[in-house]
Amino acid sequence: MYRCRFCQSGLSETFADLGMSPLSNSYISSGQLNGMERFYPLHAYVCSSCFLVQLAEFETPDKIFSDYAYFSSYADSWLKHCAAYAKEMITRWNLGAGSLVLEVASNDGYLLQYFKQSGVPVLGIEPAANVAKVAMEKGIPTEVAFFGEAKGAELAARGQSADLIAANNVLAHVPDINDFVKGFKKALKQGGRITVEFPHLLQMMRHNQFDTIYHEHFSYLSLGFVSGLFDKHGLRVFDVDEVPTHGGSLRVHGCHKEDPGKSTCAAVGAVLKQESEEGLSDLEAYRRFARAVVRTKCEVLDFFVETRRAGKRVAGYGAPAKGNTLLNYCGIGREFIEFTVDRSPHKQGRFLPGTHIPILAPDAIAKFRPDYLFILPWNLRDEVVGQMTGIREWGGKFVVPIPKVEVF
Repeated sequence: MYRCRFCQSGLSETFADLGMSPLSNSYISSGQLNGMERFYPLHAYVCSSCFLVQLAEFETPDKIFSDYAYFSSYADSWLKHCAAYAKEMITRWNLGAGSLVLEVASNDGYLLQYFKQSGVPVLGIEPAANVAKVAMEKGIPTEVAFFGEAKGAELAARGQSADLIAANNVLAHVPDINDFVKGFKKALKQGGRITVEFPHLLQMMRHNQFDTIYHEHFSYLSLGFVSGLFDKHGLRVFDVDEVPTHGGSLRVHGCHKEDPGKSTCAAVGAVLKQESEEGLSDLEAYRRFARAVVRTKCEVLDFFVETRRAGKRVAGYGAPAKGNTLLNYCGIGREFIEFTVDRSPHKQGRFLPGTHIPILAPDAIAKFRPDYLFILPWNLRDEVVGQMTGIREWGGKFVVPIPKVEVF
């Protein structure tokens, strides 16, 4: 029996069983197409004691993240979100030349660049050497390392305790979630604050976002769980923002538990009440989600089978991790999607894991003129439609699969 990575209770309740799947960011080169790919169970459980939704660990973080294909700077809407965040934090907490902003999982410097532009000293911690290299080339101080209690203690010992620790879309990516949060406690300056952003489990369940389950995401988080996690390790959630990124996320604000200068805001109680009212402490809500996942698979397959029979051509837009989960779970390969396109040059010329759908540059859409453009990063729906509106010229239509199949 697998055990909960937070409380060590046995796991027996299924949240979503998505079959066997490759690592969702393990893009394939042309020379690897005829080689063996590793597939792992993609089976999410919910802990009946602490209600943490989680995957078992089948591959080490070193294997998953040491050479990473995701670069944050290729989504315009995400960059706007980060620029606004930096401006808000600088103003709210009076950050300046004497402050230090530490970002954990800093990727290619997508966020820290905005603090640096405002004269605030920064430091990034990023485990993927290939991604960290890009950040350093931009002039963003970055250390190649995994973050945890030892790293947090090291930073504090050398005088680099942080006034602000930012952790965007990383808390879900760490298998040892307790050690990771202990690192926050060690690295945070007295009087400092932490912000952690993550897709909200409540929104995932409301909107059937099962494709956000993939091996790089070890955990799926609610405010109730994160509050308990912080409390266990000497921290306190004092505020929370609901933000629209990634289909609906939370930005949790934390501090040292004993910090007297930060009272708990009403927003914390409001979100906790939402979670309670929608059953996040009731196993039946998680069982309903498991049934909805199967229904969506049937809808997706119906669309592709009918389209194929009608002789229509379908291309994909994007090569996100969530898309690889969806395609592998539904068994959608090149017989249904001829190719997909992506703005990132780090993905172009490669192939999606498992399905081997080729990844081309966006100009391929105008060249091949597909009847349907299947948007895999549905959370960027408006951005994609704005970029690809030209498909209307030949009668092309857009398709999104989540929360249900929609053609428009």
